[in-house]
Amino acid sequence: MIKQFLVTSIFFYAILFLNGCTANLTDPEIDFEPPAYVEEMPSIEDKTDFASTGSIFGQGDNPLFSDHKAMHVNDIVRVVISENAQSSSTGAKQLDEADSTALGGGVFTSAGTNPAVDAAAAKLNGLAGVGFASTTTNAFGGQGSATKDASFTTTISARIVKVLQNGNYFISGKREILVDDQKQIIQISGVIRPYDIDQYNKIDSAQMSEAKILYKTEGDVDRATKQGWGTKIIQAAWPF
Repeated sequence: MIKQFLVTSIFFYAILFLNGCTANLTDPEIDFEPPAYVEEMPSIEDKTDFASTGSIFGQGDNPLFSDHKAMHVNDIVRVVISENAQSSSTGAKQLDEADSTALGGGVFTSAGTNPAVDAAAAKLNGLAGVGFASTTTNAFGGQGSATKDASFTTTISARIVKVLQNGNYFISGKREILVDDQKQIIQISGVIRPYDIDQYNKIDSAQMSEAKILYKTEGDVDRATKQGWGTKIIQAAWPF
């Protein structure tokens, strides 16, 4: 009795321990390294052989009469993140199958001139005249539907990391906010065209190529809403 109680107690405390663990084993990850073609494409070369011809208004890195847009490496551009995802799908499948099989035994006959042969044929008919019948019916029905409606809107400043040879910019930016021990992280990277930057030095996230956007929270609330790694292991290994 005591042994059974100890085994039960150990098992119970083991479950509590595994449920209390909060290590994240299967958290999704995102890679913010630039795409391969960004690394392969050489940077634009700054020309230093320019000589002023006398104009004092349109020369230099910050000309007087020009838009204040990001143009060089380390310049800042504001990215307006406005992402909406809507999807709806419905699927249904119906399968029916019916099989029927019948098999009858053979029948022996005699000429009727020999009583012994007639008796033997009758006996064989009694043994061989056994029929066999089978019926099989299979049916399957399935139906599923999924609906998604999500939106995310914010603004983040990103830095021009590289000016590509074709004039496009590879930008990357990150913002971290810590309030009451709750940390919010927003990170973005991608390739943009300088022509898409408006007069207010802003660009929409929909105009980014190779866009990668990350938004997550860290802290007690985030840990409280996640399963512990022990529970995840049990659910992954439990076959039922």
